[in-house]
Order: sequence, then C-alpha cells, then structure tokens
Amino acid sequence: MTGPRLRETIVDAESKLALTMWTMELVKEISPMMVTVNPKSLLGSKMGKTAFGMDGHDISIGADILCRAALSEEFADASGMYYDNDAEAFGDPHPGAYDEDKCQALMRKLDEIIA
Repeated sequence: MTGPRLRETIVDAESKLALTMWTMELVKEISPMMVTVNPKSLLGSKMGKTAFGMDGHDISIGADILCRAALSEEFADASGMYYDNDAEAFGDPHPGAYDEDKCQALMRKLDEIIA
C-alpha cells in the first residue's frame, strides 16, 4: 500500500491511538467511567469509504457496541480498559498507549490547543 491510502491508514491508526491515550490519561484524573472502544475496523462510514474506497462493515456494528458500552452491565467496571470490537473482547491497546512520555506529550499538546 502506498500513496494516499497509506497516509490515510496511518492517520486513522494514529488518531485511534491518540484517543486511546487520551482516555487512559483522563481516567486517572476524573471520576466518570471512561472506556476506550474500537467500534470495528473498516466501518462503512463516509470517511472509510473515502479513505479506503470500499463500503466496509455495516456502521450499525459500531453504533451497537457504543450503546452497549454506555448502557450495559458488561462495561460497568471497565473504566480505563480497552475494548476491541474486532476481537469482541477487552484486551490491550497498541503498546504506544502505555508510553508515559508520549501520553504526557499528548496531554500537554491538548491543553495547549484548548488554552
């Protein structure tokens, strides 16, 4: 894979990692339950269709897992955890999510952006 699709794949992966890192850092600071969810790879969103040139999975798959995360007992004690809907299980995120230096750099950058 080269060219625009490779860049879009990298941007997609990095944005998911940033959201995972952000959530894992926020859960250390605030009390509401927060869990990182990968709703499913290659959902048929407009972004997915544009970036990858394919219809992708039914977008309701992503909506369903997000509703389960918000409302079901399955996620009641999952604060700070990572749920991978591709594996349909809780698991470990990308190792970069555990890199304290990168997490702190991300938090500083986000604070700078919203200041």
